[in-house]
Amino acid sequence: MARNNRLARQRLDERFDEIRPLLGRPRPHMGWIRAIRQALGMSGPELAHRLGVTPQSVSDMERNEATESIKLETLERAANALGCDLEYVLVPRKSLDGMVEDQARRKARHHMARIAHHGSLEGQVLPREMAEAEIEELAPGFIDKRGLWSKDVWR
Repeated sequence: MARNNRLARQRLDERFDEIRPLLGRPRPHMGWIRAIRQALGMSGPELAHRLGVTPQSVSDMERNEATESIKLETLERAANALGCDLEYVLVPRKSLDGMVEDQARRKARHHMARIAHHGSLEGQVLPREMAEAEIEELAPGFIDKRGLWSKDVWR
């Protein structure tokens, strides 16, 4: 299972690396539906006819998209009526492997903090450099284990 998770992360990261250069461009302030409809020279009633809805429904659809409250299903129907494809994607802010490694370090740091607390009660304090080295040694053991993302240690 761990090998499968790692391979899945690597494959997705490769796909995200291809997508990232296309991102970051702002959506038209009026939304894609209205922008594309107008660029095509299509009126609201004409789009409504293609969708089998009322012109008011098209206005509602365009307003909902602009306010980010449109349903994905509705956006796909509009895309089809405009001769477009809807591409829906969640793109991690950093690599999935990086996210997992960071979380494993947080989990190891949390684990070490509990140990350090008990040690401090007994008068034993681990120097910071040694504690950090121990965290780096422990972290890989948390990768691909159940519970990596549990107990609010992900923040």
